[in-house]
Amino acid sequence: MAYSEEIISRAEARLKRAQEAHQTQRDTLRREIYQKIPRTGEIDRLLRMTAPKILAASLRKGLNQQEALAALRRENLALQDEQAALLAQGGYAPDALDLLPYCPLCNDRGWRGSTMCGCLKALCQQEQIKSLSSLLNLGEQSFENFRLDYYDRTYWQEYNRSPRENMEMVLTNCRSYADFFGTYPHKNLFLFGTPGLGKTFLSACIARVVSERGYSVVYDTAANIFSRFETRKFARDAEESRQAEADARRYLTCDLLILDDLGSEFVSPFVQAALYEIINTRLVEGKHTVISSNMNMNAIRQRYTPQVASRLEGEYLPLPFFGQDIRLLKKQRG
Repeated sequence: MAYSEEIISRAEARLKRAQEAHQTQRDTLRREIYQKIPRTGEIDRLLRMTAPKILAASLRKGLNQQEALAALRRENLALQDEQAALLAQGGYAPDALDLLPYCPLCNDRGWRGSTMCGCLKALCQQEQIKSLSSLLNLGEQSFENFRLDYYDRTYWQEYNRSPRENMEMVLTNCRSYADFFGTYPHKNLFLFGTPGLGKTFLSACIARVVSERGYSVVYDTAANIFSRFETRKFARDAEESRQAEADARRYLTCDLLILDDLGSEFVSPFVQAALYEIINTRLVEGKHTVISSNMNMNAIRQRYTPQVASRLEGEYLPLPFFGQDIRLLKKQRG
């Protein structure tokens, strides 16, 4: 899961706060128990003294060390049994006085070796969705809210079907792509058509579902993405260059990249090279990509290099959008 440094940093800060709150809660509970059942506090102090006793006994000369150690173990177990009985009588859990970590799987490290623990991964997922929501308004943009009634049933000869039939097909493909992300037959989608037909809306729906399933998702416009690649190459400021490099790496390595509005950027040899790097690298690495554009494949061929057009034609499932502008229809309907 290639989460950005910013998302991981925010998630780790939240995890630390959760751990601190957990520890405060445990400390409060411990003080409450000591106050209500003073003997439990005495037992804890005696138990803390057991280890030094064992060490002293093992070093003591002239005594049977094994017998001394066995006696201390029996004393320890008797104290633990007494404390457990007192906790049960007071209505507390057997581990109410234990120093338990917030996450026992990683012992509050957030990582299990080089693998991110589920406690941190869940927070990364939440932070990612929060970031996407600020860009895509994920509160409203969901498959359940997609309105097919904006697409009429008039037959379009160019596509051999009506806008309504077409969008039913597009919606089915987009929803299946998100619901079965990772196993869906097509790793890449190319959404194309004139503005106002729902490309960004369905891209947001995909982003939401894939994000909620725990995958790393990056959404950005073509212009912004190419700008970061340009900064990576030409920036003179070291920090700016480092941040641009991190952004570019995120575009190349995230589980799902949604590149919106391809064709709105100023085309230059550098942009051509950056687009090819993004598409080709992600194909080679087996990463998933959704590209949306106001241009059809013929326009793509004319605007970009043959290598880019070839990969879009051969490796992306094309999903056409056509019909009346949804924004205008919404205004007309009030």
